[in-house]
Amino acid sequence: MKHLTFLIAICLISGGLFGQKSLDILTLSGRYAIPSAYENPYESIKAKETGAMINIKFALPASSATRWFNSLTYAAFHVNNDAQMPGDVANPIHLHSFILQTGLYQKFDNGHGVLVLAAPRFMTDFENASGKDFQMGALAMYEKKFHDDLLMRFGAMYHDELGGTYLVPIVHTEWQINSKFSLNGMWPIYGKFNYHVNENFTAGISHFGLLTSYRLSNPDYEGDYIERTSIDLSLFGRIRIAGKLHLEGRLGYALGRSYAQYSADQTVPLRITILKFGDERVAKNTEFNPGAIISLRLAYNLPL
Repeated sequence: MKHLTFLIAICLISGGLFGQKSLDILTLSGRYAIPSAYENPYESIKAKETGAMINIKFALPASSATRWFNSLTYAAFHVNNDAQMPGDVANPIHLHSFILQTGLYQKFDNGHGVLVLAAPRFMTDFENASGKDFQMGALAMYEKKFHDDLLMRFGAMYHDELGGTYLVPIVHTEWQINSKFSLNGMWPIYGKFNYHVNENFTAGISHFGLLTSYRLSNPDYEGDYIERTSIDLSLFGRIRIAGKLHLEGRLGYALGRSYAQYSADQTVPLRITILKFGDERVAKNTEFNPGAIISLRLAYNLPL
């Protein structure tokens, strides 16, 4: 309990400088996708996708205006089916990721600030994990507080993906539109439009879109990688179930969902969000169709 109290105190001390009114310091979530049919020639086979995620956040004060921010995420995705696919195709698919974001937030006068994070990642299928499964990334954003109800950050995220360099321009918003409506997120990666029914219940629309890549180490296709793309749009409801503990349910649709397998020598010179320059890759596997998704998450939230 002493350690938990210390962690909570750190978050309360440091979180206010990030402009948020509350912070999910611990999140547990599970994902289930309604089985979807594969494309030709496996139309009679359905893919079953599941996923899970754990995230913890905390920040440590380095000075009165400087904070060391940390976020650690573990995520897993699994795709199973009854198909007999070629031996050089990963089937079923089991992917795991450990993503660390760590760096400094510096607050300046007049509502300005800078956030710079390193983002090393360990992306693996866990069949023969090694140092080759590490990837590097970084994020930098400039912050401006326009008024008490609107804080924005502008910057970019860089990832050294197995498929090539991946750049994402980012606009971060924390906007309390009025007493009932708010908009927050790091666009185009994630975001929420919230309707605050009361202090215990919030509903709205949620968006999530991200590209990640994982090295495969099975001898049948060693050196290949899977590039997972996810673009999810959902309706959500979030309720306080006890104290600072919240339960959130999401029901939505995976508009863009892909687990494409490529050989190691197939890369893209440059990608900026959804734009791909010089992409001539040919996937080894057959994709399955978009479909409905259901998600549940449990969050420990602290008011700041």
